[in-house]
Amino acid sequence: MRIATWNVNSVRQRIEHLTAWLKEAAPDVVCLQELKCLDDAFPRLEIESLGYHVETLGQRTFNGVAILSKHKIEECRRGLPHQPSEPQSRYIEALIAPKGQTPICVASLYAPNGNPLGTEKFSYKLDFLEALIAHAKTWLQSEECFVIAGDYNIIPKPQDAAHPDLWVNDALFRPESRAKWQELLALGLTDAVRATSDADQIYTFWDYQAGAWQKNNGIRIDHLLLSPQATDALKSSTIDAHVRGWEKPSDHVPVRIDLEF
Repeated sequence: MRIATWNVNSVRQRIEHLTAWLKEAAPDVVCLQELKCLDDAFPRLEIESLGYHVETLGQRTFNGVAILSKHKIEECRRGLPHQPSEPQSRYIEALIAPKGQTPICVASLYAPNGNPLGTEKFSYKLDFLEALIAHAKTWLQSEECFVIAGDYNIIPKPQDAAHPDLWVNDALFRPESRAKWQELLALGLTDAVRATSDADQIYTFWDYQAGAWQKNNGIRIDHLLLSPQATDALKSSTIDAHVRGWEKPSDHVPVRIDLEF
């Protein structure tokens, strides 16, 4: 099973990019972030024509997450259970049931950016991550196979930024944010990319400003965290960085993993 995550930065503006990449990479399940549209405006027909089931949690102008699956979606939850009154569309999860295979739960999340520091936006980021940690704890107790994929807006280590010194006063690299990431790993979750590669210059985001793409001034903030059961099935991970070089691209690129059960 191939599972991918991609912050498309407006699904309607990138629909041609998305469909081209779906044909190229042929993922079984895709987690999308930053849809920037309501559910009824999502380009569902274009995606369904490629053989995908679609579940969305949209929001006008901002945020929005979705799960696309070539396999039947048995159940779908919108929003983190530990944030029942959350007004922003940042989390969706689905139970995927491939024929003849063990079901797997897949979540798509778009964590808050958290900037500027010293404001309620940073507190909101930490609260969201705390709710995610609480949910992950409950999930782990069930011993289900699951993947939490998306734009975490966290640079885990200095190795995950071309110039880490430029990010020391940014919410993405603050010790408080990175501590939440470490809490998730300490629960027993696995960073799929780092489980398969220790290489430097592995990035998933390049800013539109100052020629970041041309200079390879990137950061790694899009992640797939795996339960122990999913980790046992992990065979490989791939970052489709070439997509950033397409005309009018998202500033993020797809990250995908292959699982073999």
